[in-house]
Amino acid sequence: MVHCHLHWDGVWQRPQQFMSRISMSRPVLFVETHVDSSVNTPTYRYAPAEGGGNVTILQVLFPPSVWHDGAYVDRTRRELVAAAVREPALRKFRKPVQWFYDPMAVTAFGGHMNEVLNVYDCMDQLSQFRGAPPCLLERERKLLALADLVFCGGSKLHQDKSRFHRNCHFYGCGVDIQHFAQARDGKCAVPSDIRDLPRPILGYYGVIDERLDYELLAKLAQETSGSVVMVGPLAKVTPDELPSHPKLHFIGRRTYDQLPGYAKAFDVCMMPFALNEATEFINPTKALEYLGAGRPVISTRVPDVVSLFSSEVVLATDHEEFIRHAAQMAQNSDGERRALGLQRAQSYTWDNIVGKLQDHMRHTFEGKRAATKNGRKRLAGKLRHASSVDGKNACQLTVPSV
Repeated sequence: MVHCHLHWDGVWQRPQQFMSRISMSRPVLFVETHVDSSVNTPTYRYAPAEGGGNVTILQVLFPPSVWHDGAYVDRTRRELVAAAVREPALRKFRKPVQWFYDPMAVTAFGGHMNEVLNVYDCMDQLSQFRGAPPCLLERERKLLALADLVFCGGSKLHQDKSRFHRNCHFYGCGVDIQHFAQARDGKCAVPSDIRDLPRPILGYYGVIDERLDYELLAKLAQETSGSVVMVGPLAKVTPDELPSHPKLHFIGRRTYDQLPGYAKAFDVCMMPFALNEATEFINPTKALEYLGAGRPVISTRVPDVVSLFSSEVVLATDHEEFIRHAAQMAQNSDGERRALGLQRAQSYTWDNIVGKLQDHMRHTFEGKRAATKNGRKRLAGKLRHASSVDGKNACQLTVPSV
């Protein structure tokens, strides 16, 4: 049972990569919360996920009029999910492993769903994102206290969260190497919407949000002799916040299946992130995807990119250096660096990572079950000892909790 702040049909990233693979060995219920003006009272609906293997999407729907009442929303979310798993089709989730991406969900669900294990997969420092709820840090602390097992999507995230949890492990981004290898195949077509743009094409795909350096993008567009292409949906920014230039193209969201074609079209793949609170802990999924596509990659000095990919990715300290390196790479990319990048990507597949995650889950569950069994034995021993005392003392015995 997965509680996620992202929706399944959004940008295909860590939650979908993990859960589509985990669902090959166990069913997955992916719980989403929606504010929906078409409903008058809170309700739910569920359906199989498209292309998601054995994944069921459970959407919990709230009218906007009640969304301001946090306590009501938490209580009602729990009641609706509890009602859903009583339905015949979802009864297999009545004793689930709960898997949290969203710390805000812990109040509604943590310890309330008859779960056998609680897992927190921390993919971002959400408290530092634009619009984060003020109580998010407090709820994350509660989730870290509740969780049996914690995974972190970045090395800096792991340094932070491991201070609060002993069973905490760093598993960064992976890559579907076969999928992005299509960009190296002569049969892979360059998308028609950018095929005729002036070259070189400096390209990015991903969410367009507060993490990007828009001043850098504007300068790139001014300086390049080619085109700057930004592929992806807007989130927490509006169109009027984006820079405008004839050589700068925001072309909107494209599907995961289309991304290898765009990577092939990019003469240089970019990670033009701003260095701010929102990017302090990120470990961009696209880094390995770009490398797996065999493309030259340039990035600003995001901490995890610096620590993990400095041999494979060209790093720029400031705008001028980014613009200069990007122009040079478009003319003559470093073949040795690209080969290193491809080798790196081939060793970090999602399949390998998910196998290791499942090993941790199994070991943690077995350890928890053994601890419970030993606790019951200790309690039984204390009860046998209690039965041997006289009646007066027996009445005064307080049985310890286990």
